[in-house]
Amino acid sequence: MTDQITRLLDLAIRIQQIPAPTFEEGPRAAFVRDRFLEEGLADVSQDALGNVYARLPGHTLPSPSSVKEHARPLIVSAHLDTVFPVKTDLEVRREANKIHGPGLGDNSLGVAALFGLIWKLREQQVQMPGDVWLAADVGEEGLGDLRGMRAVLDRFGPEVRAYLIVEGLAFGHVYHRAVGVQRYRITARTQGGHSWSDYGRPSAIHELAGLVAKLTQLQLPAQPRTTLNVGTISGGTTVNTIASEARLELDLRSEREDTLADLIKQVEDSLASTQREGLTIEAQVISRRPPGEIPADHPLIQLALECVRAQGLEGTLTAGSTDANIPLSRGLPAVVLGVTTGGGAHTINEFIDVTPIGQGMAHLVSFVSRVWQETIVD
Repeated sequence: MTDQITRLLDLAIRIQQIPAPTFEEGPRAAFVRDRFLEEGLADVSQDALGNVYARLPGHTLPSPSSVKEHARPLIVSAHLDTVFPVKTDLEVRREANKIHGPGLGDNSLGVAALFGLIWKLREQQVQMPGDVWLAADVGEEGLGDLRGMRAVLDRFGPEVRAYLIVEGLAFGHVYHRAVGVQRYRITARTQGGHSWSDYGRPSAIHELAGLVAKLTQLQLPAQPRTTLNVGTISGGTTVNTIASEARLELDLRSEREDTLADLIKQVEDSLASTQREGLTIEAQVISRRPPGEIPADHPLIQLALECVRAQGLEGTLTAGSTDANIPLSRGLPAVVLGVTTGGGAHTINEFIDVTPIGQGMAHLVSFVSRVWQETIVD
C-alpha cells in the first residue's frame, strides 16, 4: 500500500469518525471546509444548506474559441451524510485487506477521494483546460431528498463540462441511469381505547399492518426493475391500548417513470380503499427523486468505461438512486464512479476492500484528466 493510499485511508477514517446523519452534517462539513482551506484551494465556501465548495483552477487554453467551447468546469461531488444516527458506535476494525466501519464506504471514502484527486492531479501536473469544482454536499440519504445536489445544480446549472459523482463503493460500475423514487409517510388514525373494554374498535397499528400486507401483494414487474419497501413503522401508546395513531414510511422505485407512475396509482388506490368510518388514512409525499439517464453510447459514459477497463475490469453499466438523479433528470451529462469495492452498506457491518483503492483512484484521475478531450461532446 502506497503512502498516498495510506494518507487517503487515514483521512477517510477521520471523516467517518464525525457523525453526519442527514440534516446533521454540520460538523463533518466544517471539517471538510477546513481541509479545503489547508489544501490552498480557491473560492472555498459553504452555502445555506451546508454544501462545501472549492475550486481547483484549470489552465487557460491558447485559443479563445477552444476556451469558449471546452473550458467549462467539471463538477466533482461526494455526499457528506450517512444513514446512521449520531449515537451510532463508529468503531473501525481492520482486517488483512478490509476495514470495517459504519459509513466508511458510503460515503466517507468518497469524500476523502475529493482530496485524493487534488493530490494526484497536482502530483501528475495535469493540464486541465477548465476548473474542477469540488462539492461535498448534504442531503443525499434518506429523506434528504437530494437537496444538496439540487443546490449544486442551482449554482452551476447546465454550463458545465459534466457532473462526476463519487461514491466510496461500487468501483467497476458506471452509473448512467437514475432510478426514480417516491416516498410517503402514511398515518392511520382511529378513536383508540382500552384493549379489553373497547375491544372491537379499529386499531391504527392493525390497520397499517393490513395495509402493508395488501401493498406487498401488488405485482411488480421484474423489467423494468421496480421495488416497494416499508422502511419504518411506529405508533401506539402501550401494550394494553388500542392504538389511536400509527405511521409508516414507504419507498417506491422504478427504472422507468411510467412504471413508477403506475405503481404510485396502485398504492394510492389501495390507500383510498382502506378508508372507512372510524379510520382515516393520510399519505404525505416526503421525497421525490426524479429518474433520468444518459445513453450508454454517450462519449462521457464511454470514457468512464475506458477508464475502468484500463484498470483491468470490464466495467458494468448500471442504474441507481444517487445524487446523479438531479443532473440526469435535467438532461445534463453526469456519471457515478466508485473508489473501491466492499459490502454491508447502510448497516453497522459495512466494510471496504483496501486492495482496489489504488485502481479506483487511478480511474478517477484518468477520467478527470481526459474529460476535456475533443472526443467528449456536450
